[in-house]
Amino acid sequence: MHIGIDAHAIGAQQGGNETYIRGLIRALAEIDDRNRYTIYLAEADAAAEWRDGFASRHTNFEIRLLPKPTPLIRVPLFLAYELWRRPPHSRIDVLHVQYTAPPFCSVPVVATIHDLAFEHMPETFTRRGSFQLKLTVRRTAQRAVRIATVSEYSRQDLLRTYKLPPEKVAVTYNGIDAHFTAQASPNETEDVQQRFGISRDYLLAVGSLQPRKNLVRLVRAYAKLRTENENFQPQLVIVGRKLWLADEIFAEVRRQEWADDVILTGYASDEDLPKLYRQATAFVYPSLFEGFGLPPVEAMACGTPVVTSNVSSLPEVTGEAALLIDPLDQGSIEAALLEIMGDQGLRARLREQGIKQAGKFTWRAAAEKTLQLYRESYGGRR
Repeated sequence: MHIGIDAHAIGAQQGGNETYIRGLIRALAEIDDRNRYTIYLAEADAAAEWRDGFASRHTNFEIRLLPKPTPLIRVPLFLAYELWRRPPHSRIDVLHVQYTAPPFCSVPVVATIHDLAFEHMPETFTRRGSFQLKLTVRRTAQRAVRIATVSEYSRQDLLRTYKLPPEKVAVTYNGIDAHFTAQASPNETEDVQQRFGISRDYLLAVGSLQPRKNLVRLVRAYAKLRTENENFQPQLVIVGRKLWLADEIFAEVRRQEWADDVILTGYASDEDLPKLYRQATAFVYPSLFEGFGLPPVEAMACGTPVVTSNVSSLPEVTGEAALLIDPLDQGSIEAALLEIMGDQGLRARLREQGIKQAGKFTWRAAAEKTLQLYRESYGGRR
């Protein structure tokens, strides 16, 4: 079987989408040396790095670079043409995509659809982005032979929203990369403080800067606590790449009296992110909608107590290992931040439970289930 994987997110700093496909490919290489894989990338630097490093160690994996226009051109034109032009001896048997497949695809498709936030919360996307996703993802979901999604919540949402047969959609939980661990490196505290300008205890938020992450409400809750509680003194560190409709977040920070204590780091590297998790007093993730929610589980793996939302997949993924809040209620966020900062015993309990909960999620398990979806799709074609 020859499997093609559209991995254009790698190297594009696309947050969860990039983490998912990178972790999945690496795990597939560990468990499968029989099937052939062609990995399609769109970033030249990433393609060179993966070709020289990864593909040289795993000879059943080939790295190919496709042009890098918008998805509206790359997927229906360049990816479709690449599949069509391959000679018979090297043709792709199954294509794996995230969210969107070519509208005219000559091979069976396995599609990973992480969530349907664009269907339920279109106001948190640009008008063009919401329209594009509604059009292409629904079509992909109907035509794909198998669909992978990353939580039971998202599976039920896909079945309900797109009226799909239950046997078509499978849960393949995300995994956690090995460098997210509670074991700190030497001189880590000083390194984090110097690199990011942090001077004392801090609350950490991680996620792309866009409306669905609910960061404006978090900043307002933080500022109110700083104003009304003299014992509440942590800094607030927000890590993430600026995406769509993010200007309101920066404007809200500038409006606050405590703006100098709100640190926006931008995108953090794989080396820096675990350090930021480990050194934080607590991690807060008040997202409005998630298919899985990698940052809370990464934080738990690093031994950091977690505050997160009681909506969508987040209670399922965090289990009993997080303090849950109503993300639409600023007072709920404020109360949780006060509690987590003021209760050392609570932090210790959440740290212990969080490490155990994070251990349930591995890329190997995700790869094994995904490989089964490839086999089912190929078998159906034959």
